[in-house]
Amino acid sequence: MKFWQGKVVFVTGHSGFKGSWLTLWLQALGAQVVGLALPPDTEPALFHRLYPNGPDPQCLTHHVGDIRDADRLCHLITTSQPDVVFHLAAQPLVRRSYQAPSLTWETNVMGTLNLLEALRTLDRPCAVVVVTSDKVYDNREWLYGYREVDPLGGRDPYSASKAAAELAVQCWRSSFFPLDYPVAIATARSGNVIGGGDWSGDRIVPDAMVALSQGQPIQVRNPQATRPWQHVLEPLGGYLWLAQCLYGAIAPGSNPYAQAFNFGPDLSSNQTVQGLVEFMLQEWPGTWQDCSPGEQPHEAGRLGLVTDKAFHQLGWSPCWSLQEAVRHTVAWYRAVEQGADVQSLCLGQIRAYGSAGAGQPWFKDLSLEDFSLAESATV
Repeated sequence: MKFWQGKVVFVTGHSGFKGSWLTLWLQALGAQVVGLALPPDTEPALFHRLYPNGPDPQCLTHHVGDIRDADRLCHLITTSQPDVVFHLAAQPLVRRSYQAPSLTWETNVMGTLNLLEALRTLDRPCAVVVVTSDKVYDNREWLYGYREVDPLGGRDPYSASKAAAELAVQCWRSSFFPLDYPVAIATARSGNVIGGGDWSGDRIVPDAMVALSQGQPIQVRNPQATRPWQHVLEPLGGYLWLAQCLYGAIAPGSNPYAQAFNFGPDLSSNQTVQGLVEFMLQEWPGTWQDCSPGEQPHEAGRLGLVTDKAFHQLGWSPCWSLQEAVRHTVAWYRAVEQGADVQSLCLGQIRAYGSAGAGQPWFKDLSLEDFSLAESATV
């Protein structure tokens, strides 16, 4: 039996962009997913496209709720008794955090603390992956990437809130989860993700796909800003493998995986926004124009991650180049525009990602070859 088959997996934020991809992958692997999230805040939304008639309760128990509701969250953790927890629920946008700083901190920090407190009720083995961000670091606009030992910080409310969530996990792990406690907690810091099904505002790929579908130029706000771009399946595969490693090492004594890990692309994928747009235009011809405003809230100009730790301690490494990530992303949107079935399309891309990862030891329990939640689609 593969690791995920039959496991109870609790996912916060399961109706979001990353959460929807993760939930589908877990279901396809045979896990019983319990999710808690607010309704999707975009229209269209990937979650609704994946489950147009609602999720099958035999595979996904779907709870609508807010992680700021500590009592509700604790009740769901206590009653579901999960083997694994993925914490993705967040206010995830930098520019929105300037408009709603208190909400951002309440969600990203207090929501995380509510989860940590709920986990203290468990007395059975449970692996927990708290997802934060590549923006947790004190950004010095360095040419080189950040490592897990670099100082945390954040000039904008979103980045600072995610750094605070990292500190909260460190504190609760050392204060309330002793070495012989059966709950093991790690944090995951991923780069900027792209992929099919993201319709969030203020993100370059969704904005580009809308513009190209309408025959309009892509409006680019910060063409020279550099980010560690990666397909959404890259960090999700890392989260899944990190959870497996955490769970397998639960025993009295120190768990070597209960710490922070970066999940990012190879160095060649640290591209400017302009470079990313030009890759997209190779797949879907069109034009772009610089619309950088004179006055705007601060956003990091240069950001990169070093993933040596994930490679050496977990054996994890990215599978797709940026060109491949862009190709699969653009192909997804174009296929949906032509009426493709979204669930089959996503499963097909997970299988395609599995083919790229074939032979890597960390991928052995994540392949969909032995499972058939839906027919594969080739993209």
